[in-house]
Amino acid sequence: MRVNLMIFGRLTDITGKSTMTLSDISDTNALVKQMHERYPLLAVNKYVIAVDKKIISGNTVLNENSTVALMPPFSGG
Repeated sequence: MRVNLMIFGRLTDITGKSTMTLSDISDTNALVKQMHERYPLLAVNKYVIAVDKKIISGNTVLNENSTVALMPPFSGG
């Protein structure tokens, strides 16, 4: 299964990319695990995950061609 990943803000400095396509990812826990293994600095940074334009708070099952976004925390004002 392919998943489209979008990366925003300072997180792009860690990955060196703003988009990527990942394969064999079934849920957001698996995605986070794979990303933390590839980019250990992600594990020490806070970020919010959105799946298909909806912010999630727990593990979410991904579908073929789901779009997942990793975004730094929002600040109000």
